[in-house]
Amino acid sequence: MNHGMTHRMNHGMISAPQPEAVEAGYLVLRDGGNAVDAAVACALVQTAVDPQMSGIAGFGCMHILAPRQGVHQVLDFHGRAPLASREDMWADLVERETEDGFGFVLRGRVNEIGYGSITTPMTLKALATALERWGTRPLAELIRPAIAHAEEGVLVRPHMAYYWNLVSDAGRVSTLDRFRAHPEARRIYLKDDGTPRKPGEVLRNPDLARTYRRIAEHGADDFYTGALAAEIAADMAANGALLGAEDLARVAPEDRQPLWGTYRGRRVATNPPPGGGIMVLEMLNILAHFDLAAMGHNSPDYIATVSEAMKIATVDKDRHVGDPRFVDVPVDRLLSADHAAAMAARIRSGEKTAVPRYRADGAGAHAESRDTTQVCAVDAQGTCVTMTHSLGMPAGVVTPGLGFMYNGCMGVFDPRPGQTGSVQPGKARFTAMCPTILFDGDGPELLIGAPGGTYITMGVLQGILNVIDFGMDAQQAVSAPRFCTTSEVIDVTNRIPRFVQRDLEARGYAVRRSYLNYHFAGVHALRCRGGVWDGGADPARDGMVMAC
Repeated sequence: MNHGMTHRMNHGMISAPQPEAVEAGYLVLRDGGNAVDAAVACALVQTAVDPQMSGIAGFGCMHILAPRQGVHQVLDFHGRAPLASREDMWADLVERETEDGFGFVLRGRVNEIGYGSITTPMTLKALATALERWGTRPLAELIRPAIAHAEEGVLVRPHMAYYWNLVSDAGRVSTLDRFRAHPEARRIYLKDDGTPRKPGEVLRNPDLARTYRRIAEHGADDFYTGALAAEIAADMAANGALLGAEDLARVAPEDRQPLWGTYRGRRVATNPPPGGGIMVLEMLNILAHFDLAAMGHNSPDYIATVSEAMKIATVDKDRHVGDPRFVDVPVDRLLSADHAAAMAARIRSGEKTAVPRYRADGAGAHAESRDTTQVCAVDAQGTCVTMTHSLGMPAGVVTPGLGFMYNGCMGVFDPRPGQTGSVQPGKARFTAMCPTILFDGDGPELLIGAPGGTYITMGVLQGILNVIDFGMDAQQAVSAPRFCTTSEVIDVTNRIPRFVQRDLEARGYAVRRSYLNYHFAGVHALRCRGGVWDGGADPARDGMVMAC
């Protein structure tokens, strides 16, 4: 066992935001499982020990490279609007769009909390599918650690407690209000006095353990077409949910080809729309026109240049990027050399890109970090997995006796008809998830991904730049101070020097300082140089790297 950052591994390496989940994946690798087995075991434990950041009723994206099997693909499992959805059903409830573009605030918050906020639960089906295709261990075996954590309990970690007590400054429903809104969530997550558990206290969820035992015995299909599905559908019908039995029966992950680009001689493979990979490639294309290393890491010139690329990609995403089954996404144009050159010229000219946001009441809003998690894994056969999965925003809903919380992904659809992100039955909304693999020659050089809502693409971008332009190892790359510009404000972490902020403000930028030292996504990465792997886990997310 080697907990250090740089290793010659014999079996594999894994990085994730939760120590319990990393340990589960490590033990699978140590005992001869492959990277897919390890990633699935890790993800299942994440649903038990970080149950608002992920869940079997969530969604996500798995990027897998298995050279010995001739496999390199993306398994998309994005939540879809239920068949009962209508494009105009919330059109008269709009209050505003959040400043960073992560959804809309509606009167009554019907899109982000409660039964009406739930999209199709995809995660369990995707994990089972990945195992059937590329794994070597059965689901019934890999779910055992998650059962144990749910039943025996998990110590509340600092980031869990931070998230549970977070109060949104965007007018969104707070996590505590999500817990308080539904009796089952209140019973599981709040103490008798109505307060959440503190760091070091134990969270137990025996109902979840029982559900996972049922899945181990009857298989994942029980959740979608069997007895579990019947319980879920009955609860949905009794509470006026959009989700129904037919939605559950139709759940299936999608096989997608990676979206490709290049950056400084590396080939870059990422996920296609409706995922965020297109934004990462567009920003890299633009930034390839600049000598970022000469500017200096996090210098005023560097932050201004990268921020403009971030804003350009954000505007293009808002206008053009959605579910390609419903929206004609101009991928070739957005990733063209001409577009990158024109945008680089715009940045050089000093023009500042405006990022429009819709606000019915004229108010501003700034959203908090999101309910998502990440796993990166590699094994001795060269199989690589980078997977991001999420509840989007937890709906706060727990079907009595089942123990798991549903996603609240309807909150990110555009409630205005006729928009790229408008609600349509069976449609997936844009997600910034962008599990990405960089290649130096034929071999993988970097596996990277992150949780963090619209901050994800910006965190992953900076992780890539830190490795390629500034020569950082994986831990340095995910730990370096970050900034994020998804509006006309440059948000900076508290470790960005104030003299840099003053310089940016002198150039006419609005700069907002976070009180957090580590923020704007929770980036995790594995890097390979000369056959030696090293790993990084974002210091803000409680996680770690393990190799064996």
